[in-house]
Parts: sequence; C-alpha cells; structure tokens
Amino acid sequence: MNYYNPLYVNKDTPKGNMSYQPMALPSEQSYIENILRLNKGKKIRVHQTFPDSNEWRDIEFTGIIEQSGRDHIILSDPKTGTWQVLLMIYVDYISFDEPINYSSEFYPM
Repeated sequence: MNYYNPLYVNKDTPKGNMSYQPMALPSEQSYIENILRLNKGKKIRVHQTFPDSNEWRDIEFTGIIEQSGRDHIILSDPKTGTWQVLLMIYVDYISFDEPINYSSEFYPM
C-alpha cells in the first residue's frame, strides 16, 4: 500500500500546479511502537487511564512485549498464560525494570 501524508509534500512544486508529489518521510522514526519493537521480549508495566470509566480509571498492566503497532501493544503474561492487546490511545507511560534499547532511527528487522 502507498500511504500519502499531506504534511510531507514537495515544496518546490511550481505555483498553479495542484498535483502534490509526496516526499520521503524525515529520518526521525523514534515512535513509541518502534521503541517497543526494539525491546521485544522485555517485561514492562503499561500505565493507562480510561477517562470514561470509574471502575477502570487508572490501571497498570504488566507483561512481556510480544508485538507493538502504531495503535496497540500486545503483552503476554507467562505466569497466567494470558495475552492482552492494549490500545495506545490510553497509554500514559511505560515503565521498564532494566535498561532499554533505543535508536532515534528505526530500521525494521
């Protein structure tokens, strides 16, 4: 699939020419999902807030990073055998108990 982001258009397009040409994305790729991918297999605590719920207002999920995407994190808990898909929109912050792997430029493996 070819995704087009209108924020990255060719600024050198002549006036009057309405056909925008997408440019390459900037090299900075340190998105949360990429940081989590670099730390796949590590144990984390995900702190989330659900503003529309009184019962589940603030909650902490603990588990092993299995996968992450732009809008989700998949955690597993080897002790209970449960797997959880957490939505990024509710993430406040993420805690690690060990040093994290980090790179400001992400290159998929």
